[in-house]
Amino acid sequence: MVDARLPDGSRINAIIPPLSLTGPTLTIRKFRKEIFTIPELIKLGTLNAPLAEFLKACVLSRQNILVSGGTGSGKTTVLNVLSMFIPDTERIITLEDAAELKLSQEHWVRLESRSSNIEGKGSVTIRDLFRNTLRMRPDRIIIGECRGAETLDMLQAMNTGHDGSLTTIHSNSTQEALIRLDSMILMAGVEMPMRSIKEMVGSAVDLIVHTARLSDGSRKITQVSEIAGMQDEDHIILRDVFTFKQTGVDPNGKVVGSFEATGYIPSFAEQVRIKGISLPPDIFKLSSP
Repeated sequence: MVDARLPDGSRINAIIPPLSLTGPTLTIRKFRKEIFTIPELIKLGTLNAPLAEFLKACVLSRQNILVSGGTGSGKTTVLNVLSMFIPDTERIITLEDAAELKLSQEHWVRLESRSSNIEGKGSVTIRDLFRNTLRMRPDRIIIGECRGAETLDMLQAMNTGHDGSLTTIHSNSTQEALIRLDSMILMAGVEMPMRSIKEMVGSAVDLIVHTARLSDGSRKITQVSEIAGMQDEDHIILRDVFTFKQTGVDPNGKVVGSFEATGYIPSFAEQVRIKGISLPPDIFKLSSP
């Protein structure tokens, strides 16, 4: 079996017998050449205008953001859109297993990991690249996906001055994303008490943006939650800021629902305004009783 990237950016996977019992199988994942814009995603129903304004303010104010979701839920698309809000004056370094991100900024350095050869040598992991990245004076670090030991490095960087970092993680909810983070830190082989791990996560990540693919095939941001500190030594406090509330499906099977503010005001809202970043005064107003 082999993974590779085609010249146009498509990802290719090939697997043959005896691993593939049904015969040689070739899978190509093609991606849209043009970068999605916020107006396009609003038109598609991925998010609405107030949520877009809030996410823009979070990126500009350098909040550390984790995009979570299942396979094919639109995590990379959301990560691309969030990166659009990064000022052109900042130096951005991206790290990926397979290059998918498409940034529009001029000062963008792309790094891609390398798998080992047939003899099991020559691999360069995301963790290897991350250590090198810290020597490259980045203003922002973006990891395409945290799936292993590099998660520990990412959280440590977020805690030591590299704010405004972005990454994605596989999970089914914002709460499960926290559990996945704990598991991946343990995969790094460090001997840390669970309390220390949770405190590290709680102080490093500011916001979790959860994406989902719904029953009609549409992709939406269904939950935006702030990590609001520790409830006790075993539990991290999560507070929903925006949610997508599904109310049903129409005769054509299309999901019907709306994006709603929960009424909760994030702890960093005042910090955002102090930095001169505008937010509509009623953006956090409870959308429904």
